[in-house]
Amino acid sequence: MQLFDTFLSCYGWEGAALAGILLLLLFIQLYYYIFSFGRLPSYKNNRRPTVRKKEPPVSVIVPMFAEEYTFVEERLPLLLAQNYPAYEVVIVYVGQDNDFYEDLLRLKNSFPQIYTSKILLDPRFPISRKMALNVGIKSAHYDCMIFTSTDAYPTSDRWLSYMAKGFQRGDIVLGYCGLEREKGLKSRFMRTWRMMHSVPWIARAIGTRPYRGTLHNLGFTKTIYFAANGFGHLNMNIGEDDLFMQQVMTRNNVSVVLTPRATLREKMWGGIGWWFDRLRYFSSAEHFYPQAVRNYLHWEVGSRVLFFVSAICALAVMPLEFKIAAAVLLLLRFITVLVEVRRIAKRLGETGLLFGYFLYDLFSPCWSFVLTLSLLRKDARVWR
Repeated sequence: MQLFDTFLSCYGWEGAALAGILLLLLFIQLYYYIFSFGRLPSYKNNRRPTVRKKEPPVSVIVPMFAEEYTFVEERLPLLLAQNYPAYEVVIVYVGQDNDFYEDLLRLKNSFPQIYTSKILLDPRFPISRKMALNVGIKSAHYDCMIFTSTDAYPTSDRWLSYMAKGFQRGDIVLGYCGLEREKGLKSRFMRTWRMMHSVPWIARAIGTRPYRGTLHNLGFTKTIYFAANGFGHLNMNIGEDDLFMQQVMTRNNVSVVLTPRATLREKMWGGIGWWFDRLRYFSSAEHFYPQAVRNYLHWEVGSRVLFFVSAICALAVMPLEFKIAAAVLLLLRFITVLVEVRRIAKRLGETGLLFGYFLYDLFSPCWSFVLTLSLLRKDARVWR
């Protein structure tokens, strides 16, 4: 008590309040990065109870909305080269090009595990990804299904083996998908954003409070799907990886697969503008998230911004010894975060992102604010 009175006499109530705010915000930041996000590096899926004794046969379902020859020539061979004994690749083609569809059908002559379905594209009746996935699910021969996209590709021939093994521990399997590696600062920033915005939902799934997955690397069983009567939110073109998942996920049915060899990479088709447009499109579903999830997501960014602002105030107006203490707290947070992010990146198979994370740490709150403002205007592409 005497120490507090001395502190109060030196710095006043304003200084005491500023010190308390700094310590509280630092504690919140350390909670996120050490106790919540810090679960990822040490996570072991084999600690979960077994629901299947053997690795099951798996259907890999890929919706295709254009004549994507680059997928057929570059990324489909990586799916077909997976080191797994019992699987099929179900391609659902949505389009009008009969010649292209005939080429897909002929692939079965060389690769018997390929199965193709076609949905005729009519501009008057747009086909959503949910509709294509529904056709793929009904066409699949196996109960356990993995969903990916034509933009994503595995980084290892063991990807499917790891994801299929996840079904031994749960009826829903979550994997990670990062952005492909390219040179340049903007690529590092986008890759860091993808990783750090995947970390919260992975951490919550590990902590038995799941709320979403990624549409590029996600699995569940037909039993789960039909018990929920298929996808919900049919008035939206998005939501199959988060809003639907929130309907079917429980504390005990989710299995998380974390290893660099189970990581997928999404191909980037543009720069910052292309990426921001995708963020705006898919973030429209966050409005329907449970309040507890939104609080969890917003408090990390909010506490980070307030911590930086409070530290800057201390460095600007407080006495020298107070400034030194504030600088020490900033350094403590930065070192802790850097260590944890490095461990997380290693577990997810991300490399070369430490400098990118420094930029993300400073500028992502501004980017999030711009994204939030953009979401005030409804995206017509989202709604049917």
